[in-house]
Amino acid sequence: LSIAGFELAKPLESEANAYSHPDKAAKKDRAVVDYVFFLRISKIVRIMVPRWFCKETGYLVLIAAMLVARTYCDVWMIQNGTMIESAIIGRSNTDFKNYLFNFCKVMPLIALVNNFLKLGLNELKLRFRVRLTKHLYDEYLKGYTYYKMGNLDNRIANADQLLTQDVERFCNSVVDLYSNLSKPLLDIGLYIFKLTSAIGAQGPASMMAYLLVSGLFLTKLRRPIGKMTVTEQRYEGEYRYVNSRLITNSEEIAFYNGNMREKQTIHSTFKKLVSTVSPVCQFEVLLGSLPPSDIATVVGYLVVSRPFLNLADPRHMNSSQPELLEDYYQSGRMLLRMSQALGRIVLAGREMTRLSGFTMRITELMKVLKELNSGKYERTMVSHQDKESEAVERVLLVPGGGQIINVDHIIKFEHTPLATPNGDILIKDLTFEVRSGTNVLVCGPNGCGKSSLFRVLGELWPLFGGQLTKPERGKLFYVPQRPYMTLGTLRDQVIYPDTYEEQKRKGISDQVLKEYLDNVQLGHILDREGTWDTVQDWMDVLSGGEKQRMAMARLFYHKPQFAILDECTSAVSVDVEDFIYSHCRTVGISLFTVSHRKSLWKHHEFYLHMDGRGNYDFKPITEETIEFGS
Repeated sequence: LSIAGFELAKPLESEANAYSHPDKAAKKDRAVVDYVFFLRISKIVRIMVPRWFCKETGYLVLIAAMLVARTYCDVWMIQNGTMIESAIIGRSNTDFKNYLFNFCKVMPLIALVNNFLKLGLNELKLRFRVRLTKHLYDEYLKGYTYYKMGNLDNRIANADQLLTQDVERFCNSVVDLYSNLSKPLLDIGLYIFKLTSAIGAQGPASMMAYLLVSGLFLTKLRRPIGKMTVTEQRYEGEYRYVNSRLITNSEEIAFYNGNMREKQTIHSTFKKLVSTVSPVCQFEVLLGSLPPSDIATVVGYLVVSRPFLNLADPRHMNSSQPELLEDYYQSGRMLLRMSQALGRIVLAGREMTRLSGFTMRITELMKVLKELNSGKYERTMVSHQDKESEAVERVLLVPGGGQIINVDHIIKFEHTPLATPNGDILIKDLTFEVRSGTNVLVCGPNGCGKSSLFRVLGELWPLFGGQLTKPERGKLFYVPQRPYMTLGTLRDQVIYPDTYEEQKRKGISDQVLKEYLDNVQLGHILDREGTWDTVQDWMDVLSGGEKQRMAMARLFYHKPQFAILDECTSAVSVDVEDFIYSHCRTVGISLFTVSHRKSLWKHHEFYLHMDGRGNYDFKPITEETIEFGS
């Protein structure tokens, strides 16, 4: 826009951003600026600014002070700049040098104000992000909440994006809104006061009325952009997801020669994204060509020229031509700044609408985390059972309806239904008892409930009924078929999830760790690396069999009462496997083993067989059983 000959650049629109909620319920819970929005954001702000006297409050005060200082600097720049131009036009060499010298003296102060303002904004964004991220991760990593969010509850589709990218954007948006609202409001108040004394109250009032009406009009027209950006962000998420899948599964895809198929998938997803972005750009161009942007120039000329064209105005009686010109330029510049401030407030309103989307998503995440930590979860997935049997059986399934009793050296299921979080019943009534010193072999076809049993044992899945007696979580250890290798040193692979300090508190020396590696025939790795503090990408450095043996060394380090071995020796030779099972018995670790190796029957006293149709057998292993299994 241009007003009275002064160029007024349209405030650049912020990068379009919105959220796509995976649930259909999102239509009811829209991201709008209303009473609920202010309640939500006030709750989050209390997390980011926990006390009246804290670093965040200090930065808020610093930003406010610098905004006030910058406004006064702007007024001084307008006045001094007009004086310099008047001196040039009036050919006054002395005045020109004086005003230019004043300008040079003040410039370092203005630069200092701007840099302190930038420092305050950047530091406040960082402090807000630190506070909010720490709070969310404290809830996310409490107990098994991180597991439950992805496996039991499907209200949050991409927790990683929320905890990283969305939190950062929310904090940036809050700080930017604070700056973009407070500075324009201060500017408007100051410039109205100055302009009223210069050209009368009618001019600023007319300009404000026009800009507010046109701003509301344009804001109403921009509403479709919200829906467009929601769709755009959904496709952005899909596009990032298919790319991350390619990186994560690159080896498997390479073995299948699946590059052409993956390229088709990526191109298809990218095409959907482009088809969404293009209409947004076209709509923005259409809005930019509307008449209100040009009419602002006409309104600006009318407002500024009115007192100067009125020959009866007192300024014509007491002012010379250069003074009138100086007054005109100064008034025009102030009107320009006031218009820019109003424009920023209009954009701040749109920014607030965008912020309401961030706020809704962060609030939803906080709500889900709180409910998961209290034992509640929600799933919208439909069961694959018949609707009739589902209606009958689901009445009995209440998440958390069972009772867990912590007792050492015993695992006992009493009339416990084994069911998935989705409500599919695998076994209606599971009852058996295992005491320390007894090893159990768990067998059955795929999908019969072996993994479900262990998830209930590990308290990853809720207990729907009955009673489960078991040791505390730390006394039950799980060794999967594909062991997890953590980021860190060679020592960390053995003692995970303990830290080096916790290892020392337990009184376990590095020499003992070396014995654990020797027990599983991995002593050569320490010899090869030379030190326990060597850092490698152990997921790639170790082979499949080495990772499985490393997991067993980790089991020996922790010495739990019970261990669940889920096909965890499938890549280990039989002789090493025999030693591992014998050593577990020696150190008093009782085992639940899932394996199809017939050689393992001799290491167990009982077997639990599930047929996949809701039936099971829990019986002792005898010579006949071993012969039959062989």
